[in-house]
Amino acid sequence: MISSLNTQEVLKEYHKKFGDTVITRFPPEPNGYLHIGHAKAMRFSFGLSRDLRGYTNLRMDDTNPEKECKEYIDNIHENVKWLGYKPRNDTFASEYFE
Repeated sequence: MISSLNTQEVLKEYHKKFGDTVITRFPPEPNGYLHIGHAKAMRFSFGLSRDLRGYTNLRMDDTNPEKECKEYIDNIHENVKWLGYKPRNDTFASEYFE
């Protein structure tokens, strides 16, 4: 069974950089409150990285500034914590754009 579509060269470069660490991300959009689907995605991201001794980053997908606000960002942080998860890093997609 094929578990990756990457070439062996790409996988070797990844392992040189990250080793065997599994890194996942939970990328909600801070333009509303989280719903049950977000909880499922959170459980998958945080659970998989925990089970494989890796970590999860919380990356706010804040690419639509007209609809996002601090209230939603704070609420997302509260929900992640309430469900028992602790991200390694908190980042924003907008940090990667001008």
